[in-house]
Amino acid sequence: MVDCPDFVELKEVGPRDGLQNETKWVPTDDKIAWINMLSNSGVREIEYSSFVNPKMIPSLSDAREVGKGILRNPDVFYSALVPNLKGLEYALETGIDGASVFMSASETHNKKNINKSLGETFPVLERVITEAKQAGKRVTGYVSTVFDCPYEGRIPTAQVIQVCDRLMGAGIDEISLGDTIGTAVPSQVEQLLDGILARYPKEKIIMHFHDTRGMAIANIMTSLQYGIHRFDTSIGGLGGCPYAPGAAGNVATNDVLYLLHGMGINTGINEEKIREASIFIQNKLGVKLPSKSLACHEDSA
Repeated sequence: MVDCPDFVELKEVGPRDGLQNETKWVPTDDKIAWINMLSNSGVREIEYSSFVNPKMIPSLSDAREVGKGILRNPDVFYSALVPNLKGLEYALETGIDGASVFMSASETHNKKNINKSLGETFPVLERVITEAKQAGKRVTGYVSTVFDCPYEGRIPTAQVIQVCDRLMGAGIDEISLGDTIGTAVPSQVEQLLDGILARYPKEKIIMHFHDTRGMAIANIMTSLQYGIHRFDTSIGGLGGCPYAPGAAGNVATNDVLYLLHGMGINTGINEEKIREASIFIQNKLGVKLPSKSLACHEDSA
């Protein structure tokens, strides 16, 4: 383990990972206004949508309109999830800075999520990665269920590494390791990072925690002690996976900022602007977001 980093970068995935599991439609203009708020918060990267089949994720069926409508802050990197070459084509039309490909470390979850075996998925993603790199785009590889799978249980670290090796060999720039169902505890994070960091530099690793069991902050602390300085977070704790029953949303951007800033770690992000954007989307969805920091602020207001 090493000392915690002085600067931590949070990738805001609320507009994609946050909204993908919502049944209430957020109008396109509201999505655009919300992302514009996030663009002015100090966040360095926003994953603004997903170019999957609209029938699979209806809440993000306006990805092209959103991508073309948002105001681009030159200090923000705008990425989107792309499942195949057609999705990449649409994403490139909207002017993405980076493409994210995705698969699972679990055979069963992969089949549930994208209707393909692991062996069938690699060739598809390898073509997407090649095309995206030829277009000059940074490519992130999401690997889901790196700790536990809702169908198979505990996933061996060696199995996760095999998937990461194949994606890295295909040319991705970085790996986002996902606790998709939010069941991991710090000892599992230690075990995984011991294996991963023996193969790849920490600069290429992003941690992606869901907060189903309330362990996300503890797992982030463990990751920080390994020198990890990049995390996916979702504003207000919005989100969940349609193919991971019972999974809660990503760890709340608000709560991670409270942790990091309280520890004296810089993020460049304005907590008040994140709070305002949280309230905006909370009102549009008509739900109370699970962020503890947001709730405490509202209770004391």
